Amino acid sequence: MTKSLSTFRWHPYAITALLIAGMTILLKPFGLTFETANIALIFLLPVLLNAAVWGLRPAFFAAFLGVLSFDFFYIPPVLSFTVADLRYLISFAVYLVVAVLTASLAARLKQQVLYSKQKEKQTATLYALSKQISSAVDMPSLLDRFSRQLSEILKMDVTIYLAENNNKLTLARRSSPFSHHVQEQAELVLAKRVYKQGKSLEKRISHTGGLIGHFIPLQIEEHRFGVMVLISKHERSETLPEQALLFEAIGGLAASAVARVKFEEEAKLAHLTAESERLRNAILNSVSHELRTPLAAIIGSATGLIDGEKLFTAEERMELLATIRDGALRMNRLVLNLLGMARLEGGMLTLRKDECELEEIIGSTFMQLKDYQEHRTIRLDLTDEIPIVLGDEALLEQMLINVISNAIKYSPDYSEIILSVKAGSEFIQLTVADEGVGLKEDELERIFEKFYRSEQTGYLTGTGLGLAISKGIAELHGGTISAHPNAPKGAIITISLPLVQNN
Repeated sequence: MTKSLSTFRWHPYAITALLIAGMTILLKPFGLTFETANIALIFLLPVLLNAAVWGLRPAFFAAFLGVLSFDFFYIPPVLSFTVADLRYLISFAVYLVVAVLTASLAARLKQQVLYSKQKEKQTATLYALSKQISSAVDMPSLLDRFSRQLSEILKMDVTIYLAENNNKLTLARRSSPFSHHVQEQAELVLAKRVYKQGKSLEKRISHTGGLIGHFIPLQIEEHRFGVMVLISKHERSETLPEQALLFEAIGGLAASAVARVKFEEEAKLAHLTAESERLRNAILNSVSHELRTPLAAIIGSATGLIDGEKLFTAEERMELLATIRDGALRMNRLVLNLLGMARLEGGMLTLRKDECELEEIIGSTFMQLKDYQEHRTIRLDLTDEIPIVLGDEALLEQMLINVISNAIKYSPDYSEIILSVKAGSEFIQLTVADEGVGLKEDELERIFEKFYRSEQTGYLTGTGLGLAISKGIAELHGGTISAHPNAPKGAIITISLPLVQNN
């Protein structure tokens, strides 16, 4: 290591001495024909060369050595450092001033070129990092991409510590397995110090004292998110100023990315919390409202039968019992819908795919809705023989019950509800058309959302779950469900289900 540094330190001066010696030998035959001013200008070339390649000190050495060579070989008396004319001393001084100024300008130009290259490299590094992390949507993927990409670019081990809610630093990501040369506990202690002070730190952290750790706080203004540690994979000398600036810029980029993901996660959590609260209130309001009416009817009818057994005729008692049954069926549908939605949301709804006779499912649906339809007519419109569908019979029946009972609820008395069945080559289409209040254009998609209730039907009880569950069941079967206006009034719900393909 010392030998290489020594060679690097002295070889510019040796090359400069050899260059000036060679120039002196080559120019000696022309010394009588060339003007001394021309020879002096030629001796400026090594000065420019040194300034452009090696810097100011070798350039000053070239200027000093050039003056000596010029004086000794070309200024009378030749082969002597004395001068016959004192005016040559002024020429030497001017030569040195010109050499120094020229070397300074050339060295400054070299520094500007190096600075531009460094800035270009830094910009490319930051761009590559930002491109990698811009698409990260969560903290693990962000830290993984950032640490791997940064380690590849800088050829350094990257460690990131993040602060928890109690400001306690914990290891979040390490680009490579921990090196036994590094004291892990010492690294954590230094990271805590940097996090507390908010200032970067450079420290040797290996047992042998050869590896340098660069600790950069991840902070934006007063907000601190953690600490980034960069450790060279090989022993190296102190960090250059431009490297320190690059590390600070990378730290700022990392802090911005961590802040973005952290704030996005907090916003998502706040949104989910608000949405959960809204759904909870909607469930409580809907369920309490939906249960109150049938419970009141059941309690009233049961109380009448118990307290006034002798006051009612047989026909009146049958009406009270029918009221109790209707209320119980209504509550049962509510419970089934709530359970169905919970199973859909939790991913617990399993699909049993069997070949189903759709005609039997429609018949069973009509039987269950017979007492619920009251003064409304349900008509079945078949254009062809109903083919076999592949699906879960119980779920398909529940889907049809929800859609048709929804049409019954929002249709006036003595209106007609039409269930049309039309088979295609790959899908079968079921259409439920009613003559109710209909749907607005902006409600055609929203009616399939959980707990959505149209403003036009707010006077009726309901949970807003029936069509949402029907949509989930249709999609589980690989089908679709959609809503359309029914001219001149009412709404149409269309269900498409895949058919069993003939082999």
